[in-house]
Amino acid sequence: LLFILGTVSCTLFLAVNSLYSASDDVIELTPTNFNKEVIQSESLWLVEFYAPWCGHCQRLTPEWKKAATALKGVVKVGAVDADKHQSLGGQYGVRGFPTIKIFGANKNKAEDYQGGRTSDAIVDAALSALRSLVKDRLSGRSGGYSSGRQSRESGGGDKKDVIELTDDSFDKNVINSDDVWMVEFYAPWCGHCKNLEPEWAAAATEVKEQTKGKVKLAAVDATVNQMLASRYGIRGFPTIKIFQKGEDPVDYDGGRTRSDIITRALDLFSDNAPPPELLEIINEDVLKSTCDAHQLCIISVLPHILDTGASGRNSYLDVMLKMAEKYKKKMWGWLWTEAGAQSDLESSLGIGGFGYPAMAAVNARKMKFALLKGSFSEQGINEFLRELSVGRGSTAPVGGGAFPKIHSVEPWDGKDGEPPVEDEIDLSDVELDDWDKDEL
Repeated sequence: LLFILGTVSCTLFLAVNSLYSASDDVIELTPTNFNKEVIQSESLWLVEFYAPWCGHCQRLTPEWKKAATALKGVVKVGAVDADKHQSLGGQYGVRGFPTIKIFGANKNKAEDYQGGRTSDAIVDAALSALRSLVKDRLSGRSGGYSSGRQSRESGGGDKKDVIELTDDSFDKNVINSDDVWMVEFYAPWCGHCKNLEPEWAAAATEVKEQTKGKVKLAAVDATVNQMLASRYGIRGFPTIKIFQKGEDPVDYDGGRTRSDIITRALDLFSDNAPPPELLEIINEDVLKSTCDAHQLCIISVLPHILDTGASGRNSYLDVMLKMAEKYKKKMWGWLWTEAGAQSDLESSLGIGGFGYPAMAAVNARKMKFALLKGSFSEQGINEFLRELSVGRGSTAPVGGGAFPKIHSVEPWDGKDGEPPVEDEIDLSDVELDDWDKDEL
């Protein structure tokens, strides 16, 4: 029996193979080829960010392939496994699947596709975007990405987003900053530094936009600012160091291309990004939209407010928020509800009667769940989620094979609960003496 349970649990969370292959007209995109294929391209691109386990993505796949074939030679159609390449998904703010982006005239400002999920709707949107791009070119407006390529051809680059630092400005800007800094120490005569310069400049612009300035790229002329060079033991050029608040600087030892630099910057951004949102299940849409868009949704059922008060409830929510932060790279959804508010959901997850607080991790695609058996604490939940993340832990099917009806409820107001008001009997008008006489 134990062997069978182990087998079920492993298959529940194993990744599904890619939805596309080399024989399709859909171009598979990765952090390695995305910059060259899409960003540096003059072509219009439609790019789907998907997860192999996502049901909506699986239903979109044949339509996406059909659209790619119809648009072949006219518009490029690509796909990114954003579950496998989370840094690339994070770069473009992907929070749910599938997400479709249109990369048109300005490759640094991708547009969200909001149309239908049929091949006809996709083709119509592509041709409409293509028409706009061509008309922009006809009117003399910019028509495609060029800055990266021109900078390499001309030997120079637009360094407007690279922050120049000195002995005097370094501590004020970097050491006391809440942002992440990637700092290049260079020498003007260094050939490798000159080769890096356009890549560093182009990466700085993209990183600034994609992280909203939370990761900064900077440069220090180490031949002039010798105090900094000595302080950080700079012995060769270029040397790149990463600075994060409260931590010792570390050496960047990755590739020197724009793509390599951006990928590392976005990983740093992801590490420092806020955790996913923790939502109360106040209606059916909250549950379904969260669980459909993520590989797992973590659902907690907290005690009734009269049992814990606001402070007790907030302590449970704090534990969940800490775990959401710890596992944020997993791109899971996080939900909670009050005991009794969604009793059908509790029953379908085997929670009712187990006591509160309780927690279940649900795979909505397979309609299976795993139940927290340990304590509702940072340690207990961490052990539970860690087992799930490596494909272990016993699982069971969701009762009824689908989510039950979800009741619409008022969101918690953050206050202590009020006990129900009992009907009071007003005795002020009752003549007790007369009543006693009548009774006698």
